[in-house]
Amino acid sequence: MRIDIWSDIVCPFCYVGKRNLEQALAEFEHRDEVEVVWHSFELDPSATEHPAGSLPEMIAGKYQMSLEQAIASQESLAERAREVGLDFNWRQARYGNTFDAHRVIHYAAEQGLASAAEEAFKLAYFTQGRSVQDHESILDIASEIGLDT
Repeated sequence: MRIDIWSDIVCPFCYVGKRNLEQALAEFEHRDEVEVVWHSFELDPSATEHPAGSLPEMIAGKYQMSLEQAIASQESLAERAREVGLDFNWRQARYGNTFDAHRVIHYAAEQGLASAAEEAFKLAYFTQGRSVQDHESILDIASEIGLDT
């Protein structure tokens, strides 16, 4: 069975969904017959190199909500992440354009490392507060999963 997933590195629903899928597959008796294929999707292809404001400020503007509502949404997402064993440190998330990171994930897929790359970039963004836009950071993340930078 093939499972195609369209995902952005900075999408909290994608990270929680990824973990839910992994947990479901761990319990699936035919998990060795499942192929997961990752596809790139940019939530915000117009994200600039140095976005102004915090993540909640960006969310408030994008979804036309108050800053308080945006903060509450991030707290709720962080709780959903904790429920599946993830740490979503949204206060330190470094939002930005993910195009080049997706290019690296495609390269990783050619090396059989697509899932490792998806996990590494999501972990870097959601938990470690690392940039998934800065080229030096992207190369560091790629190197950590064994890619030739």
